[in-house]
Amino acid sequence: MRVHPHSLCRIVILSLATLVLATAAMSTQAQTRIIYKSALAGTAYHQMGAELAQAIRQDSSGTVLLSNEESQGSVQNVMEVAAREGLYMFTSPPALVAQALSGEEPFSGGDHRHFHTIRGLFPVPSLTMHFVMAGDDGTTTIDALEEKHILIGRGTFSAGEAARYFELFDLKDTVRLADASITNGAEALRNGQIDAYVTASSFPTPNVMETASLVPITLVSFTDEQIALTGAVRQIIPGGTYPGIADCVTTTSLPVMAYATEKMDDETAYLLTKGF
Repeated sequence: MRVHPHSLCRIVILSLATLVLATAAMSTQAQTRIIYKSALAGTAYHQMGAELAQAIRQDSSGTVLLSNEESQGSVQNVMEVAAREGLYMFTSPPALVAQALSGEEPFSGGDHRHFHTIRGLFPVPSLTMHFVMAGDDGTTTIDALEEKHILIGRGTFSAGEAARYFELFDLKDTVRLADASITNGAEALRNGQIDAYVTASSFPTPNVMETASLVPITLVSFTDEQIALTGAVRQIIPGGTYPGIADCVTTTSLPVMAYATEKMDDETAYLLTKGF
């Protein structure tokens, strides 16, 4: 039987189209997609997430894709365990996950069974407290924040810690808190809208570096007795980490972990851990 050239051409085109669609479908099916939330854009943790996404794509030859989403902080990261249908990975201090498991504030009320699906993956650099003031003194004491207008952000670990420290060191009634996102810290300090801001991240953290490039900064340094009073871990930021800060800064930090849930298989969990 003879096949007309036009019919043969149509058969070949249809076959190629079918092959392309089938290949694309197989490629899509073979990809594992993971949502990753750590912190606000402009922080070291968010930058770390972008680097991890690139490393995982390379290590998996493109079969595992990590989407690095901006987050408002660790509380939001833990809260979203309940809402995420697919594979989800996030960072949080272990203490916050423990609060979620026991139903403490800010996780009280509602069904807490989904928090029991959380599984630890690996530790990441600690959350290091930065009390950033305008000025060229290099380092100063916590008392220098008295009567100051301070931005601590909302829904972040640093906001909760800063409020706790102000109460602990009898500054609660003297400081004036700014109601804005911590992402505005550098610009607000430069414009004189605030006297200081508080942020927590691994160091050097990009938003503090940005601030130091705009205006001279001073960092609060604690005594060993003050750190013992906070109950937090002692952390040293080496001198020279930030422009204009020649001396070491003694501050506090909190351990941080990367977490997933029971929805993630062991092979993917191992790939993420090895890639990090």
